[in-house]
Amino acid sequence: MRIRALVLAASGAVALSALAVPAAQAAPAGPAVTFSNLKVNSGKNIVVGTTNLVTVSATYTVTKPASLNANSIQTGPVLYRGTLSLDNDTVLGGDGPGTCTASSSTVLKCNAKIQFRPKSSDPDADLVNSAAGTWKLGAVAVNSSGGITLQGGLGSTHLQRRATLTTDASPEPVKKGKTLTVTGKLARANWDTNKYAGYSTQPVKLQFKKKGATTWSTLKTIKSSTTGALKTTVTASADGYFRYVFAGTTTTSPVNSAADFVDVQ
Repeated sequence: MRIRALVLAASGAVALSALAVPAAQAAPAGPAVTFSNLKVNSGKNIVVGTTNLVTVSATYTVTKPASLNANSIQTGPVLYRGTLSLDNDTVLGGDGPGTCTASSSTVLKCNAKIQFRPKSSDPDADLVNSAAGTWKLGAVAVNSSGGITLQGGLGSTHLQRRATLTTDASPEPVKKGKTLTVTGKLARANWDTNKYAGYSTQPVKLQFKKKGATTWSTLKTIKSSTTGALKTTVTASADGYFRYVFAGTTTTSPVNSAADFVDVQ
């Protein structure tokens, strides 16, 4: 997992980089700013698969003294666990600082990007399974002297492993009143191996929608096996569609399978 923080680059320019701030390093006083209205990914959970870079947007407000030149500071949102501090090595931020526009002499409206990498040639950039779950939201500001201001407690989000789900009802076609077997598999991204693996012992709903209908009805709830496999039986009653539905967990995204149509004769 890449650890990022706002730091003063060696050139003297302020940047959001992949460098960690050493715990023992004494930092000058940070800019006198406060953050509010932070929203990451429009308030939605952040879902990452096994290979593709995921970039989410963030918006936030910076309040500053009127005498403070907005061009003398750089800011950005962060995700963190525990307490937001310079010696916390569980902090995720973006590759670059946010972009801010002054709405008054004391208020800046800002936008930023945060990147999540499930796979990279740089081992420090890889997400690991333990990163999935709840993260707190905060923000960082750096001034031209290298002073750093941290503010936590700005909300929370879930960083989730992407789930996949399949459904297959057979035999097809089937006679009315006969037994249908509905199989499938629930899997999720494994960030340690960068592959998808079965998600075991999770409740999954089997739903049916009659041909021509617009709504789904839940027939039953079953649990995935130790390998993520799903299997149950139903009585064929009418032409229609079957699908499995997984509600998701703190660490894993919700997912609906593609619908499988069955012709009942």
